[in-house]
Amino acid sequence: MNGARRAVPPVPAVWPGAPTPLGARFRVGPDGVAGTNFALWAAGAEAVRVCLFDEGGRETQIPLTELTHEIWHGFVPGVMPGQRYGYRVDGRWDPWTGARWNPAKLLLDPYARAVDGEFGLPPEVYGHVRDWPEQSVADTVRDERDSAPYVPKGVVVHDDDDWSDDRRPKTPWADSVIYELHVRGFTKLHPGVPEELRGTYAGLAHPAAIDHLVGLGVTAVELLPVHQFAHEDHLLRRGLRNYWGYNSIGYFAPHAAYAASGTTGQQVGEFKRMVRALHAAGIEVILDVVYNHTAEAGELGPTLSLKGIDNRGYYRLQDDARRYADYTGCGNTLHVVRPQVLRLITDSLRYWVTEMGVDGFRFDLAAALARSMHDVDMLSPFLAVIAQDPVLRRVKLIAEPWDIGSGGYQVGAFPPLWTEWNDRYRDAVRDFWRHALPDVREMGYRLSGSSDLYAWGGRRPYASVNFVTAHDGFTLRDLVSYETKRNEANGENNRDGTNDNRSWNCGAEGETDDAGVRALRRRQLRNLLTTLLLSTGVPMLVAGDELGRTQRGNNNAYCQDNEISWLDWSLLEQPGWRALYDLTSRLIALRHRHPVLRRRAFFSGRAQTADGLRDLAWFTARGAEMTEGDWYAPAATLGMYLSGRDIPGRDERGAPVVDDSFLAVLHAGESPTGFVLPGPPWARRYEVVVDTSAEEQDRAPGTVHRAGAEITVPARTVLLLRVC
Repeated sequence: MNGARRAVPPVPAVWPGAPTPLGARFRVGPDGVAGTNFALWAAGAEAVRVCLFDEGGRETQIPLTELTHEIWHGFVPGVMPGQRYGYRVDGRWDPWTGARWNPAKLLLDPYARAVDGEFGLPPEVYGHVRDWPEQSVADTVRDERDSAPYVPKGVVVHDDDDWSDDRRPKTPWADSVIYELHVRGFTKLHPGVPEELRGTYAGLAHPAAIDHLVGLGVTAVELLPVHQFAHEDHLLRRGLRNYWGYNSIGYFAPHAAYAASGTTGQQVGEFKRMVRALHAAGIEVILDVVYNHTAEAGELGPTLSLKGIDNRGYYRLQDDARRYADYTGCGNTLHVVRPQVLRLITDSLRYWVTEMGVDGFRFDLAAALARSMHDVDMLSPFLAVIAQDPVLRRVKLIAEPWDIGSGGYQVGAFPPLWTEWNDRYRDAVRDFWRHALPDVREMGYRLSGSSDLYAWGGRRPYASVNFVTAHDGFTLRDLVSYETKRNEANGENNRDGTNDNRSWNCGAEGETDDAGVRALRRRQLRNLLTTLLLSTGVPMLVAGDELGRTQRGNNNAYCQDNEISWLDWSLLEQPGWRALYDLTSRLIALRHRHPVLRRRAFFSGRAQTADGLRDLAWFTARGAEMTEGDWYAPAATLGMYLSGRDIPGRDERGAPVVDDSFLAVLHAGESPTGFVLPGPPWARRYEVVVDTSAEEQDRAPGTVHRAGAEITVPARTVLLLRVC
């Protein structure tokens, strides 16, 4: 019949429910009735409605009328797992005071544990009129269009998993070797993973993927962000996507696009099965988490969740409350000092540990989380809460110890329990191998655990996460192939990405057919990997560096969801790159066998016995111990002696820890050099264990030299010699 109205579904009954836990939790209510309890913190709101969506997208709005301690809540009978939902929140529109409520915008539950659909950014999802002619005041004009058809929905998830069959590896920090990888990029081109599983949690759980990790010997994977994230408007306009995922919008939900099994809750189970598979292989799971900002950007950004729930309650605002304080470079900063924001973050962290099985976290721009009102404060509420939390203080905690705000660089400043990405290690090792260090003082500190940064407050050498490359910047192969970035594919006219790469192209820019340059590059890769895996601290590798992966000179591939970023597994079939993988796995195995290479305490540098042997000693190429003047003199060669006789601590049965002793000789010069091997008490003979001048490492070990002999160290080479 013409003019007939579409039937409006009846509004379900809503019972008072409970204000805790926050989010949508399926449970059995009064009289054995199954349903879902909805609870949302929205302190300044005037009304909250939970909105349910059927398979056809039809919406049913249910007012939540109960308000307890600023939490709106209600139990809706009959709402079962798989139900898609969102919130509409009413309140004042007054951007000049930071109030940005707009009930026309459907909002994602901050506690949603699964998200169905993908965020696009049409004009309807903005709380203000994005296309207002006067852009300087556009954020003050409220947009009344309904955003529900254009945004993803939360999904009710039933979780009855107690993890009783899971066995966490619980690898001690000192024994850890971290492998940073991207869930999608790691398996997208893997020939051993079924095509339908490539690029997913299930793909990473596949035996073909896990076999590579086990063969390499790593103890933990550090996953680039897997929280639900959104793509930025400027990328979508250029036909690109956010590949890395540092643009979170759902702190409890595994990113749905990485699921092979479905997105209406199935992604949760798939993620858990991945964690179980990695644990069964002895590999821990560390998440790279982004709690410093969200995908809602600044005042001109979209209204997707927190901005529409309580903008002033969740974000740091400037004195002009229209504007956001931005310590992240992403438009906004979460106001972690506020109890409700701190609760959101810690609830999320505990959820991923207790219900999703993860073993630790790397905190993006952690200095932003440690700010009190303005300054970075190592007694801040966030750090204090983590330190006393019975769940979180027992997992691995890694800080990226900086942000872009004033005073944001905090390397070495985080308290005990925390480890840190050590960019001073990165810079020193890069500079040494391109022969750009004025002297070797910095290199000495970095090789031996960075005691100048971390030997305070009970911290240990494993407070330093040592790395030469990370997801952000050149790959290891590009580090020895390019001196300038090649980021044109990002669509920003090569303006993005750092210009301070501390790289050396070995004599030719980019890929080349020159056999000599290519051989030198492979040697430099061996030098860099060997240095990393022999250094005291926790080594971190980037997925694919052991294969010679290239991003073709792109040092900011955050928006390259393609072959630029994905691992090229065919490299393993090429002898030169296969040899690099073999060396890497051999070095990791060597590290696992020898506790002298993974010390739990800093070196003392003092003689412990009458013969004068010390736990750490440094030598010049003349075979003499280094003097203070030697540390300040230009040098391309450094000898480091590690005594296995003087390792502090005892094993699990209380016996002293005793190991072999080693001499590492690092020579960055462009010509061979003589090196006199130290005699007694250091050694009588030395056996070559690693020689990075050799392409195939099985030819290098076994050569024995007598102490006091002068050996020739080839140009740009690391020699590792075992005392015998």
